[in-house]
Amino acid sequence: MEVVGIILSLFLLMFFAYRGFSVILFAPVFALLAASMSGLPLMPAYTELFMAKAVTYIKSFFPVFLLGAVFGKLMEDTGLAKGIAHAIMKSLGKERAILAVVLAGGALTYGGVSLFVVVFAVYPFASALFKEAAIPKRLLPATIALGAFTATMDCLPGTPQIQNLIPTNFFGTNIYAAPFLGLIGGIGIFSLGIMWLERRRKQAADAGEGYGIHTLNEPEVKETMSLPSLQLSILPLLTVLVVNYVMTRVFTWDPTMLASFQAMKLPLVAPAIKNVISIWSLIIALVSGILLSIALGYKNLGKGALAKSLNAGAIGSLLAIMNTASEVGYGNVIASLTGFKDISSALMSIKVGGSPLVSEAVTVNVLAGVTGSASGGMSIALDLMAKDWLAWANTIGMSPEILHRVASMASGGMDTLPHNGAVITLLAVCGMTHKDSYKDIFVLTCLKTAMVFVIIALHTTTGLL
Repeated sequence: MEVVGIILSLFLLMFFAYRGFSVILFAPVFALLAASMSGLPLMPAYTELFMAKAVTYIKSFFPVFLLGAVFGKLMEDTGLAKGIAHAIMKSLGKERAILAVVLAGGALTYGGVSLFVVVFAVYPFASALFKEAAIPKRLLPATIALGAFTATMDCLPGTPQIQNLIPTNFFGTNIYAAPFLGLIGGIGIFSLGIMWLERRRKQAADAGEGYGIHTLNEPEVKETMSLPSLQLSILPLLTVLVVNYVMTRVFTWDPTMLASFQAMKLPLVAPAIKNVISIWSLIIALVSGILLSIALGYKNLGKGALAKSLNAGAIGSLLAIMNTASEVGYGNVIASLTGFKDISSALMSIKVGGSPLVSEAVTVNVLAGVTGSASGGMSIALDLMAKDWLAWANTIGMSPEILHRVASMASGGMDTLPHNGAVITLLAVCGMTHKDSYKDIFVLTCLKTAMVFVIIALHTTTGLL
């Protein structure tokens, strides 16, 4: 009954998320359902376990959610994000429309702009470019997803997206972990994804299919000449990347900083300074990017618009982190149940090649798919099993860097199933439906999922990081 309760709980959470119900409300409901079927007292399970773990997650990552959302909103409202997207698409032209859209989305996400903001910034120009090139609009969501939801989210070393940051808190690594494997995986996903989309474009052209007749959310691109130049627009993104690199790899942090807090008997969550350096570095980098984007784009905001942009970014961050924190709380309730011991033993027993990598990849992928969230699924998996994987890796002399990269890339695998919030938002913005466009998004989902196992095989045979 304990295992049945867990499976039933997972199924209901996925079903309700797919139907559009908030996981903030229903994650605790279904966590307590599983707890009740295992005989666990409900109120302690809610207040002392679910809420405690959710709050710990918020403590660790809220600054990144907050500053990332504010930075993205400022890049959008000042026109800087649109300036980058328009410049890239204009320079490559309609002959390379798919590549142009992918590069525009990738440049923005790698520079620290939230993928949700990227969708809004890229879509108007991408739609106009697809229409000019007579490429079916049904391919547009997958094209934007390839640029914003894949390699620059979790593969490329140094990407400031949350999916690349979360493992640092568990493995004591930094966001540049396993750089060569990350680059290989990212290039592989980009290359194969573009090949697939170009093949689909050619099939449509051979069949005489054009852009199509669409009326829902068709954009009107106006006043493109007033957009900031590419050279100006890209400065905040470069600032985030450079400051983040300097603070992570060049600057020497005082190792006694946490010791002074411990001497004062103040509560600390991080076990060592190496576990929080990546978060501190990204906070400083995002603040630098925010200040520069305000300085460069202030004249485009209009009277009173700065406060509006800052407030909108701050409010938007609350929904994102509360969704993820609720999923983390849910996972920890499930992990406390006796039935989960059988499930975790089965996952830990996956010993392909004698290493924990396949076990880690499968676990993170499955939980990301169930929750419909890369960061949520990975957080649950690492909170439950990171210590075991790390201990396993230590016994065979494996670097925690490869654990970091595999976890990050695996989170960006099956997360883009139909109930994923980013996918639903993307389709809505593009004015398309799952029936119209999800087939090509699913191909990218399978491609991302497969690539992490390619990386594992490459590391196993060559030892490359």
